[in-house]
Amino acid sequence: MRRVDAPEILDSGDLSQSEVQAVLGVIGSVNRRFGGIATTQKLVEQAAQATGMKRLSLLEVAAGLGDVPETVRDNLAPRGIALEITLLDVARSHLPSGNHSVVANALHLPFSNSSFDLVSCNLFAHHLQPEQLREFIREGLRVCRQAVLINDLVRHPLHLALVYASYPLMRNRVAWLDGLTSVRRAYTPAEIRQMIEKTFPAAAPRVEIFRNYLYRMGITVWKTPHQ
Repeated sequence: MRRVDAPEILDSGDLSQSEVQAVLGVIGSVNRRFGGIATTQKLVEQAAQATGMKRLSLLEVAAGLGDVPETVRDNLAPRGIALEITLLDVARSHLPSGNHSVVANALHLPFSNSSFDLVSCNLFAHHLQPEQLREFIREGLRVCRQAVLINDLVRHPLHLALVYASYPLMRNRVAWLDGLTSVRRAYTPAEIRQMIEKTFPAAAPRVEIFRNYLYRMGITVWKTPHQ
């Protein structure tokens, strides 16, 4: 299945605040039910285990309402892993109010080198063209101390068919149409790995990729090697 890039309605700026919140609500439901939260949680747990760290600062890029990292934080707290979260998005209308919400461009992160332990994103990578994704990874590695975590969709014909059939579940035409567009413009694990290798031809960082249920993938790009 060939990758087809097209803009998503949510990114157009043409929706009202109430429409934006309704779409983000559907995306939140999809993350809870179909692997979004589980994938990010596994990425963070693996990072904590590999580094031996029990307290981690995390920058969530393209964060939207921030429900994914916040749910992961709540789930991991009883296990002795504490997350300090900062949310970043390009649109203020996507973010909740609060002191830990930042409006900025993900390709030009407004932070100094090594400001956070982890830089994470969910359902963001497929919005980027290959060169943009490479730039985001470079910026993420600059800003993090440990790793960049990427949680995204896997492009596959069956995945597209599942989204076509999901309208009765979503009950939101914009979210459904954007879901179809998202699958078409998503990457495969092999494409992501090849992209990272091209980004750092001299000394590529260590990359770990796993597949999760319902066509999710989790990617860890380490800043420094861990055994």
